[in-house]
Amino acid sequence: MHSLGSTFAAAALAATLAGCGNSNPAGGSASPPAASPPTEAEMEAAQPALPAPYNTADLANGAAKFALCASCHTLAEGGPSMTGPNLHGVFGRKAASLETFHYSDALKAKGWTWDAGRLDTWITDPKADVPGTKMTFVGLSDSKDRTDVIAYVMLQTGYKP
Repeated sequence: MHSLGSTFAAAALAATLAGCGNSNPAGGSASPPAASPPTEAEMEAAQPALPAPYNTADLANGAAKFALCASCHTLAEGGPSMTGPNLHGVFGRKAASLETFHYSDALKAKGWTWDAGRLDTWITDPKADVPGTKMTFVGLSDSKDRTDVIAYVMLQTGYKP
């Protein structure tokens, strides 16, 4: 069994290393340096304020499963968009609205705002959710894994209940 700290460190390392493929399709200058992610203690202290079922999610599993996402997405404030957009501030943001990323026309046409339920549906099977998306991720079929990843992303990206 891994501790949250070791799993979190591995996920953070994966996210850092994933930055190698950074591109800025919108042009312009590079992103500012990313802010420091919350510590394990900060995440554990903030988790009870999350809505159910995220307030009891397994953050170590969420960090481990997010490693699958880290090859394309960063979470830190000021982090770069890569193959996928930076996810800091994603909750409450209109889909396909981050200026530093070039989205598919299919996702732009949706017009929805990201919340936990929408993200859950999306990461179950992005291509089924939005035919024509550029996202190549095959999805997470296990609902517990999705809950854990969403809780982890909430705590890493500045989610405000």
